[in-house]
Amino acid sequence: MKVAVLGAGAIGAYVGAALHRAGADVHLVARGPHLAAMRRDGVRVHSPRGDFTARAHATDDPAEIGPADFVFLGLKAHSYAACGPLIEPLLHDTTAVVAAQNGIPWWYFHRHGGPHDGHRVQSVDPGGAVSAVLAPERAVGCVVYAATELEAPGVVRHLEGTRFSVGEPDRRVSDRCTRFSEALQAGGLKCPVEPDLRNDIWLKLLGNISFNPISALARATMRQMCLHGGTRRVIETMMRETLSVAEALGCEVGVSIERRLAGAERVGDHRTSTLQDLERGRPLELDVLLAAVVELAEITGVEVPTLRTVHAISDLLAIRSAA
Repeated sequence: MKVAVLGAGAIGAYVGAALHRAGADVHLVARGPHLAAMRRDGVRVHSPRGDFTARAHATDDPAEIGPADFVFLGLKAHSYAACGPLIEPLLHDTTAVVAAQNGIPWWYFHRHGGPHDGHRVQSVDPGGAVSAVLAPERAVGCVVYAATELEAPGVVRHLEGTRFSVGEPDRRVSDRCTRFSEALQAGGLKCPVEPDLRNDIWLKLLGNISFNPISALARATMRQMCLHGGTRRVIETMMRETLSVAEALGCEVGVSIERRLAGAERVGDHRTSTLQDLERGRPLELDVLLAAVVELAEITGVEVPTLRTVHAISDLLAIRSAA
């Protein structure tokens, strides 16, 4: 199985290393010192489950790789619309794109069924700019429950979690999902094929929509946000509003807010990806988290005043940090 990892950062390199360990033909697309380190020393993974090194092919030129069976997309969602020149050399007629993004994906209503079937979420796919580059028919959804960081160029620190849930937009248990799942499991990770991945999307979003923007606004870790009484109450309210939108769209999260908060507190002093991006001067991935859910609240008629307030403040932060 030939796999190209486009955006081989902390998560992408970790997945690529696991697939390579399982015997897949893996190609990592990256740049800068991180690429140089992977070319020289391979991907070095430090994990509580055991350290290992994967010496997969690494390049900054997708044309060197050619068409692959799977493209694992490790880019931030705000980069999708502009990734055409990078992804086009990696595609053949049946290439599947496994999109490991947080928040609401561009394909959310593709083959969704019901009154919103085919609806475009403008916050994540403005004017169809993402769909024009990443055809929804190619999409395999992926919800990541693993936490990783780039400790140094070419060095991935795996903090916790090994689950990468995958699923089809039309809810089929497809051959391509099964193949990818089996390969990732052979590499030592969990990869269940979910009949309705949208439930997992909302479960993960329940944390991301609250912890990520608040962590950036307060410069706080997961534990600090959970232990501060006022912040904890704001997060609880954001979660309740998010659950209301999910339920209006027919999704069931299946986890209580208290259990979700307890799990976040156990993570400890972990900095969310949004806080890490802010500290490194990178764009903040908030449209797919907050703006998209506010948009979905509008089409479902759900009131989300706290989400709107936090979105307004964090959107200004994103604008100012990018200036």
